[in-house]
Amino acid sequence: MKSRSHDDAMAELYRDDPAFALEVINDVLEDGDQAELLILLRQLAQVSGGVQAVAEQAHLNPTQLYRTLSPKGNPALSSLLAILKAMGLRLAVQAVKPVPETIEP
Repeated sequence: MKSRSHDDAMAELYRDDPAFALEVINDVLEDGDQAELLILLRQLAQVSGGVQAVAEQAHLNPTQLYRTLSPKGNPALSSLLAILKAMGLRLAVQAVKPVPETIEP
C-alpha cells in the first residue's frame, strides 16, 4: 500500500466533505493559530486545483504563495482575501455576543 502525505489525505477529506472543511477553517480562525490556518489553506489550495491554480486566480506569484502558505508565512490581508476568493471562500465577521445598541444623544 502506497503511503500519502497528511496534506494529501486532508485535502481529499475536505474535497469529499466541504461542510467539514468550512467547520475546520472556522474553528481554526476562532482559535487564532496562524500557522495552523496557513497549513489548512495550503491543504484547501490542493482541493482548488493546487497552489499554482490558486496563485493564478488570486493574481499572486506562485513562489510567493508557497512561502505565504508555509507555517511561518505572514500574508497581508489583501493576499489572504485574494487567496480565499480564489478558493471560493470569503472572510466574514460574526458577533460572538450581542452587540450593544448605539446610544443616541
